[in-house]
Amino acid sequence: MEHPENNPDYRGLQVNSGVSSQPTVNPYRRAHARRRPQLTAGEYVEGILKGNVSVLGQAVTLVESTAEAHQALAQEVIEKCLPYTGNSRRIGITGVPGAGKSTSIDVFGLHVLRQGGKLAVLAIDPSSERTKGSILGDKTRMEKLSQHPDAFIRPSPSAGSLGGVARKTRETIMLCEAAGYNNIFVETVGVGQSETAVHSMVDFFLLIQLAGTGDELQGIKRGIMEMADGIVINKADGDNVDRANLAAAQFRNALHLFPPTPSKWVPEVICYSGYYELNIDKVWDMIDRYFEYVKRTGYFQRKRNEQAKYWMLETINERLRHDFYSLPEIRALLEQKELRVLNNEQSSFTAAQDVLDRYYTLLRKDECRCPGYR
Repeated sequence: MEHPENNPDYRGLQVNSGVSSQPTVNPYRRAHARRRPQLTAGEYVEGILKGNVSVLGQAVTLVESTAEAHQALAQEVIEKCLPYTGNSRRIGITGVPGAGKSTSIDVFGLHVLRQGGKLAVLAIDPSSERTKGSILGDKTRMEKLSQHPDAFIRPSPSAGSLGGVARKTRETIMLCEAAGYNNIFVETVGVGQSETAVHSMVDFFLLIQLAGTGDELQGIKRGIMEMADGIVINKADGDNVDRANLAAAQFRNALHLFPPTPSKWVPEVICYSGYYELNIDKVWDMIDRYFEYVKRTGYFQRKRNEQAKYWMLETINERLRHDFYSLPEIRALLEQKELRVLNNEQSSFTAAQDVLDRYYTLLRKDECRCPGYR
């Protein structure tokens, strides 16, 4: 390679030193701010009772955390918020995917807020079975409601554990009630057994159906129909009005075949359009009539008491399951028994009994090292 600076013809040329190598880290980069210190239970409760949305969001994150320390702090916060709960309308909303649940919540929520009060929307979003990830995109379809100052929207991933998510959702409901939200919507994932879990934590269960999709008979199934306190046919607009009215008539006829509901309330069927905001007032009038009826008959408080007892038993079941599978001895024994069952050396029932007997032995000998054991 030729270097002209060494040529005698360019004797007067002055060569400056080259630029030194640049540092790998930007020297002008601002240092990260220190992480905020963890709030105490008293600080969480104080912020929640004042209606501080930021503190409420942090408390919900605490509830959803799987860390033992976070769970202990979350339970302390919930216990202190307990006297300020129970003063809201809890409404569950379900329907097949694409039925317009999020769009309906947007218009229902604005209708409720125009009447005064505050609204919290808890959306359970389905998670991928492979990656365990979740989009949490329900909020994007609630464009108007998400901008309202009196609305709090919180999507939560199902993460493949419906029971755990349902329990966390119930705890989130209590935090929102303590923060002053007197209307709470719980949106289900729309598939699987999520409807049963959500039904056990709400006062009114609204089923959103579609017409003209060939799914009318699928909707007339005992499981979901027996839980519904009200059925609404969405997208009843334009050329779909006649099909919606026909589907509504089919649902009304089907409801006569079911036994009476525990509250003796007869579910109503209403056609509406969430996109064009048609008959929204009729849907909410139906919900108002339901709450007036159940409070007058005493079923409202009776159902709340039954739900509280149900979730106490569900919490016990979940904790026992967690403690059982967290024991190293049990996990090792399970692997051995699985191999014996797969090789047809032992039946599934006797293998399960052997594992349970070992678990009971550990409990009696006080050798249990699970987090919840005392």
